[in-house]
This record gives sequence, structure tokens and C-alpha cells, in this order.
Amino acid sequence: MKQFQIQQRFWSWGGKFDIKDERDQLSYQVEGSLWKWFKNFEIRNAEGQVVSTIQQKFSWFFSRFEVNVVGQASFIIQQKFSWLKPRYEIENLGFEVVGDFWEMKFELLHNGMVVADIRQEWFRMPSTYQVTVYEEAYADSTIALVIAIDYVKEMRLAAIAAS
Repeated sequence: MKQFQIQQRFWSWGGKFDIKDERDQLSYQVEGSLWKWFKNFEIRNAEGQVVSTIQQKFSWFFSRFEVNVVGQASFIIQQKFSWLKPRYEIENLGFEVVGDFWEMKFELLHNGMVVADIRQEWFRMPSTYQVTVYEEAYADSTIALVIAIDYVKEMRLAAIAAS
């Protein structure tokens, strides 16, 4: 089991995150593109090696991201229409996502077993998430999934504020 804390840097223009483990050691660093039409993120491990990339893809109405994890199959996160709460479809992940995306409180299940637990800490600036990964082999995928969903959520809030 590994526990991570994902915390976005407060004055980050491109979307920078430091991800630390339960011993407060740097586990991952995330850096987003700054001036690109479609947003990209690179996630690097503590040794500086890219472990996953997240690329925003063209979609007419709702956000769509392709997530590539080194050594694993890529998956797609697609925002779907919903009247009350945001809804997301995750294709090719091999996980079932159970919980509430809007409140960022959900679990990842693989063959009915919980492999990760994700919780957003409310009333903390900047955005902070607690992630518990029960199967270490799923850590890279879980971190990439949280970063992508957080960005979609951020875009939705910005669109609401602009209207």
C-alpha cells in the first residue's frame, strides 16, 4: 500500500503538482503545458523519468483526454452530459470507478477489489488530494486519472464562472 498527497502549486500557470508519499518524499512531479491549444501533462517519477502523459483531445462539446501510462494500455476520459452532476466515462481503463467525481471522493475497483481510494481535502488552498493505492502496480494509472479529472473539473468551474 502507498499513500500519496497531490498538491497543486499555488501560483502555477501551466499546472504544476508535487506528489509526495506518506513519508513526505517526492514521488511524482506533474507539469502541464502553458500556451498550447490542447492541454498536455507529463508525469515524472522521483528519478525524472516520464511515467505517463495526458493529452487533451478535440471534442465538440465536452472534455476528452487520452492518458498514456508507460508499460500499460492507454485509456480515454470523456466528460458526458448530465443535468445535475458532472459524469465521466473512462474507456479502456480496466477499472470500475465508484463514487462521486464532483466531490472527488471515489474508489477504483479491479475485478471487484478496491485498488485505490481518492479523496479531495476541502477548504485547502491549493487543491489537495489524498490518494491511497492498495496495489502499487496501479499507482501510475491512478495518479494520471486524478490529474486528468481534476483538470476537467477545473475547466468546468472556469466555464461556469465566465458565464
